[in-house]
Amino acid sequence: MMSDEKELTSEGQVISETEEGDQQEEPGNGDPGDEPETGPEAPAKKRRTPLFVIGGLAIVAAIGGLGYWLYARQFESTDDAFVDGDIVQVSPKISAYVAKIYVKNNQTVHKGDLLVDLDPKDYEARLVQAKAQLHTAQAQHGQAEANVNLTKATTGAVQTQAQANIRTTQTNVEQTRLAAQAKQSQITQAQTAVRTAEANLAQIKTQIPQAEANLQLAQIEFDRRNALFSRGDISRQSLDQATTTLQTAKAQMDAARRQVDAAQSRVTEAQANVRTAQDNYKQALAQTDLTRSQVGESTGRLQDANAAPERITVSESQADTSAAGIEQAEAAVHQAELELSYTKIYAPSDGIVTKKSIEEGQLVQPGLAMMALSQSNDVWVVANFKETQLENMREGQKVDIEVDAFPSEEFHGRIESFQAGTGSRFSVLPAENATGNYVKVVQRVPVKIVFDDPPEKVHRLVPGMSVEPVVRVR
Repeated sequence: MMSDEKELTSEGQVISETEEGDQQEEPGNGDPGDEPETGPEAPAKKRRTPLFVIGGLAIVAAIGGLGYWLYARQFESTDDAFVDGDIVQVSPKISAYVAKIYVKNNQTVHKGDLLVDLDPKDYEARLVQAKAQLHTAQAQHGQAEANVNLTKATTGAVQTQAQANIRTTQTNVEQTRLAAQAKQSQITQAQTAVRTAEANLAQIKTQIPQAEANLQLAQIEFDRRNALFSRGDISRQSLDQATTTLQTAKAQMDAARRQVDAAQSRVTEAQANVRTAQDNYKQALAQTDLTRSQVGESTGRLQDANAAPERITVSESQADTSAAGIEQAEAAVHQAELELSYTKIYAPSDGIVTKKSIEEGQLVQPGLAMMALSQSNDVWVVANFKETQLENMREGQKVDIEVDAFPSEEFHGRIESFQAGTGSRFSVLPAENATGNYVKVVQRVPVKIVFDDPPEKVHRLVPGMSVEPVVRVR
């Protein structure tokens, strides 16, 4: 640039450039009174940033902000999200003592694995009692049906009446025969009691020789010490000890003899019971013979035609009642079997044992939580998004999931469903907006997100872990 060329600055001053590059300001078209400061006190002029640089930076910042906004508006995220899963509470259906525990905390179990054994003795006894009641009901039903048949048989003529009596007596024969068999079983029981009493007698008699030997030894010792005491060789205390031992041996001998006598009495009593049972059996046989002799009886009996239909109706109603009794007894047996099966508690599903709160010997009650099974093989994420974030969310949208426990890994999933209501609406104490002063609060809606990762990767996640899901909404 030539030395005589001049620039017009934004402040209305003319700058002339010399050949050495020095710049001097000259008065321009500014105010007439403006004069350049000269001298050593004149301050140096500051350099100003050109406007095009500032404008360029503003444009770059605007483009970057617009790009970030365009990118960020494609995603929605929240840090109010947690891993969730089904937790099954294991509780007993009956009240019983814990007999055996087969698992411990944090142990992995599979569906059908035996977890706990409860003491089954009470429920086994109930089952036996229920079966006995069922047999009784069946016997009563059989008897009722027999009465129905008997009553119908009485509606015939004399010959029919005789046939009915024959069937009745045959039934009696069978009943007396069964009674005789019962008496015969009593004989067997009495004979068993005799053998037991004789065995006890023999066992007690074996104690007599030992007691006699002890008595003889105590007598000898007493005689020896008595002689020594007479000569003044031993003290009175030593003689008293021998006397006490001798008296004890005599008492033991007497007790053994009394036990023998008592055992002998029991043998005699058992033998008498055998004879009584045999007599009862003979009487039962005689009764059987008597009922058999009645089979040929019954001729010339007239039919009571008027009362016969009513008797048939009553007999049939009794048979129906006994049939209902059978059903009731069968239901009681089934209930007892169920209660007995409840003494074994199995895993209802696969999972990990947590919060085990029982020990062996503890009495448990129905509904008491003994332990919980955390189903870690089936977990998902519950993300509480703000309601203002849900506009573009849809089921099936892909989700990137960051888990706080595994910051170096990224999990993937998709939206499965939205809860039909906000979290506050289903809380224990929901807000009552119609009372007091109303303050609008942005609500959150739980969104269920399922994992798309392989099970072996998701298996490490447990309910309660904190996560941060990022949903691609566009």
